[in-house]
Amino acid sequence: MPLRLYNTRTRAVEPLKPLEPDHVRVYVCGLTPSAEAHLGHARSFLFFDVLRRYLEHPRNGWRVTYVQNVTDIDDRSIATAQREGTTFDRVVARYYAAFKEAMRVLNVREPDVEPYATKYVPEIVEMIGQLIERGLAYATDDGVYYDVAAFPRYGALSGKNVDELLVGARIAENEHKHDPLDFALWKFAKPGEPQWASPWGSGRPGWHIECSAMSRALLGVPFDLHGGGYDLIFPHHENEIAQSEPLMDAPPMAEMWVHGGLLNFENRKMSKSLGNFEPLTDLLKRHDPFAIRLLFLQTGYQKPMNFTEESIAAAKSSLDKLVSVFKRAESAEIEPAGPGGTVEAPAAHRAALFAHLDNDMNTAGALGILHDLAGDLLRYDDPRVRDEGLSLMREVFGLFGIEAALDRERPVEFDEQFVERLRRRLGPELHPSTGSGQSLNGESPEAAIESVIAKRNEARKNKDFALGDRLRDALAAEGVALKDSKDGTTWTVAGA
Repeated sequence: MPLRLYNTRTRAVEPLKPLEPDHVRVYVCGLTPSAEAHLGHARSFLFFDVLRRYLEHPRNGWRVTYVQNVTDIDDRSIATAQREGTTFDRVVARYYAAFKEAMRVLNVREPDVEPYATKYVPEIVEMIGQLIERGLAYATDDGVYYDVAAFPRYGALSGKNVDELLVGARIAENEHKHDPLDFALWKFAKPGEPQWASPWGSGRPGWHIECSAMSRALLGVPFDLHGGGYDLIFPHHENEIAQSEPLMDAPPMAEMWVHGGLLNFENRKMSKSLGNFEPLTDLLKRHDPFAIRLLFLQTGYQKPMNFTEESIAAAKSSLDKLVSVFKRAESAEIEPAGPGGTVEAPAAHRAALFAHLDNDMNTAGALGILHDLAGDLLRYDDPRVRDEGLSLMREVFGLFGIEAALDRERPVEFDEQFVERLRRRLGPELHPSTGSGQSLNGESPEAAIESVIAKRNEARKNKDFALGDRLRDALAAEGVALKDSKDGTTWTVAGA
């Protein structure tokens, strides 16, 4: 059965049929690096990374051209630069470098093409000119705007009704557009702002036009698949269609529109004002990046998801168990099935796993089959069958982008009560309800150990050596030994 995906444009699950034989052209809306990236960004890019791997997998065998843009000029990067007394491009470079490093740690592959909006100003200006010529855009005193009323199909992607959108819509005092729904294609520069030349006046591109112009220039239109987060359907992707399709001989702009679900952090939308925003770079210092990948795969890509410390701890435990089984099977350990126990052949697991992926990238179902395979792996007494199972497991780990986990040292296995025992040994005074993050509530054993080490380092810095010794002894009582060196503190487990 061919790969089928939910197409937002048609509101149906459909087979992916490349417009060119054996070549899939993909455009995914990338980052606007005017602030720190967060886990919600990571979820979107991790899904499209897995989708891209599956498109190229021998089961499909397609050649993929994957374009992911960088919005390197916008109001926020300009505002940040003015506030810090620097330039917008330095702001972008700083935040984008951190994002790229996070993607490297998460094992997200580099795009084939990574266009920056400011490098495509000529293509953007050309496209705006064509829209004006066709009566779809107009110039005012503060910029160039798209005339939404001139595009009858506006709202088709998102399912929004234009009349309903107009209810309560307003035009800001500093805007000169004709209609509240009209959106900026080109913004004239204010004093001190970066600017580029155009026939209508010096300024910079609006947000939406860059993706229309860059996808057309780099992939041609129509192309196969346009991706992004659910929050981009309206207005961003709706506006892309309005800009692109009137200039095409044969719409649609993209055959398939695929959108990933949103992410909540501890049951709430991530927000600095709510106090639950954590930069992606900081999160990756606390958690195994492969466990994060595995956690995201446990929920269907379209569904909203809630990230909690408990959920990532469970994903880490699940990852460690899978790797441990792989290592044991690789060492030819055998656990014969009990009386009446059934063992599925690797080929049966393979067929079931890929059937899930073909059904709208049901990674949750595929993971279930991967665990079933792991459950049978130690029961294959025929070395050839066991090798087939090991090969399939490594293949799927590669498809999910976590293959490097199989080549790490065999993970330490903690029992389920480790963290609770450690909490009791430390006593309530080290578990404030608010404060330095040493509560250990919901943490994985590894994260709990690191939390205690961080508390010990703080105590030693404050010359509270008695507390430092107590923290060390609590870990030692649980079989965790610390080793201090000039490079910091490391830990090992007795017998590991």
